[in-house]
Parts: sequence; structure tokens; C-alpha cells
Amino acid sequence: MTVKVAINGYGTIGKRAASAVSAQDDMEIIGVTKTRPSYEAFLARDNGYPLHTDADREAAFKEAGLEVAGSADELFAAADIVIDCTPGGVGEQYRPVYEKAGVKAIFQGGEDHGVAGISFNATANYQESWGAQFSRVVSCNTTGLLRTLYPLDEAFGIEEAFSVLVRRGADPGDSKKGPINAIEPALKLPTHHGPDVQSVMPWLNIETMAVKVPTTIMHLHANTVDLKEEVSTEQVLDVWSKAPRITFVKGADGIKSSAQVMELARDMGRSRGDLFEIAVWADGVKVVGSKLFYYQAVHQESDVVPEIVDCIRSMCKVEKDAARSIAKTNAAMGIPR
Repeated sequence: MTVKVAINGYGTIGKRAASAVSAQDDMEIIGVTKTRPSYEAFLARDNGYPLHTDADREAAFKEAGLEVAGSADELFAAADIVIDCTPGGVGEQYRPVYEKAGVKAIFQGGEDHGVAGISFNATANYQESWGAQFSRVVSCNTTGLLRTLYPLDEAFGIEEAFSVLVRRGADPGDSKKGPINAIEPALKLPTHHGPDVQSVMPWLNIETMAVKVPTTIMHLHANTVDLKEEVSTEQVLDVWSKAPRITFVKGADGIKSSAQVMELARDMGRSRGDLFEIAVWADGVKVVGSKLFYYQAVHQESDVVPEIVDCIRSMCKVEKDAARSIAKTNAAMGIPR
């Protein structure tokens, strides 16, 4: 079975999702939508993805020299599943459109959990999206927390988790927002990230705080976890070494900052310089009794992308086993584990 996939919104996440889907042998991109003939529309064309837009926007595309394959509605009707990569809050408006078209859809973490009623992480709850019409891949930060917390909970049990999220002010290509010379605390406390983790792990006792800082390349999490048993630092590292989509970095090796983590991704030859894994500083992990301290870095533009691919397999009933889907996605995308 080859799943026919449409991308609604070919931007930061949409173009990465398109590349990831195109790398798989059990799914294909049948078209993408754009609302204006930006450089990303030309990029989509050059990558062989048919462009779709609303009828009242078609003239602007033709004037720019871009061929339009049809309307967004026509694309949705032809697809098995739509990856909704529209800006946060917009996806909710498209749900009735997808319902009318009778097509499955994956929403992003910028939408509320209620837009789909299911929130997805490949390791933690792959089966929950099995055959579903709608699901939501959680945000980059929530994905990062789930990647490290879920294996810990499975191995040792978690009494309580607390995370301070040091958030990038804007994506690298965004010059319209973000603190320029400031540190901006999130004053509505605790922040929404804890409840978002609980949309996948409802039993987990977790609280979060966050600050925005004037950087664009990554988020950083400073985490404290009370485990249900006393363990060693080595035991924690061993659990993570076997978990998918976690990579270790070391300050001792010269990787002391998010900038150096992203330089490593570029040196590894990753597409767009992306880091799909969550980077954990191995020499910044410490257990005292049953209390664990650690730092992790999240590449906000890309860590959710392999999760989107796995969500397609679950929703479209392509692969029943989560571990096999994760391994297949990782192999196609060049992710070691």
C-alpha cells in the first residue's frame, strides 16, 4: 500500500514533512498547498510537488510563472491523508474541510489537543492513533520532553518532573518577532507544556516554566525528575542509549552550546542542517539518590518530522508495530536510532 499524502502549508514544517515522506517507500506526496507564490512555492515546484491554491489566488501564481495543479479542495479529495502544516490556530478551521472531503488529517502542536482528540508520540502512544481520522503530533518542546521522560517512566517510574524551557525567540528565517535584547519570562504559570505532555502521558505529574531568549536555533530544557527508585547516572544513560531519537553530546568533546549542537548536525551532512533527535548532554546528566538532573536541546524546526511519518503509518494502518515504523522512518531519514 502506498499512502497518498497531501501537505496543507508548505512552510517550515510542511517542506520538511514533504522531504521525509518522499524518502519513504510506502507513501508519496501528491501535492502541496500555498497561499502565495513565495520562494517556497518555487521550491515545491522544483522538488516536483504539484501546487494547489484557492481559485482567487491562482492568478498571482500564474503571473509569477507557477503552474497550479488545482484547488486545495481537489487535492484533499484525492489524498488518503493531509498533513496540516498551517500556522497555529488555523488548522482548527480546516477540520470541517477535511471532514467534508472524507480525508484523514494530522494536525501540529500549535493546535489544541481538542482539535483531534488524540495527541501523538511514536514511542509513547503509537497505537492510540491506529485507524483514526484525526490526530495531532505534539509540539517540538513536548516531543522533546516525551522522548526522554517516557523511557525513564517505563524503566524506573516517575514521581514528579519539572522542566524549565529556555525557548528560542523565533525561527532562523523569521525576522518579525522574538526578543532582540531581552529575556522574556512566561508569566502565566505553570506553562502549557506540562498539560501538553499529559495529553500523551496523562498519568505523569509534570510542571513547567519557560523563558524566551534572543536566539533562533534551538530550545534548551533544564530538567529535574524525581524517580520512583534510586538509580545510578549510568543506568539512566543506558536507558536513553536504547531509546529512539535521542543523541548524546558532550561538553568534554567541545559541544558546550546549542550553536555547537547545530554545527554538529551540519557537519553530519543532515538535510537543511536539521537535528531530528533530541540532544542530551551526557556529561550534564547527574543522579543524586532518586533525583535526576539533565539538560537537553530541541531543534524546533525538525524534531517532530519523523513523528509525522510514524503517525501516517498508524492512522492509515500501514504498520501495526511502533518499533518497526520508527526503525523504517529512521532508516529512510538517516537517523541512527
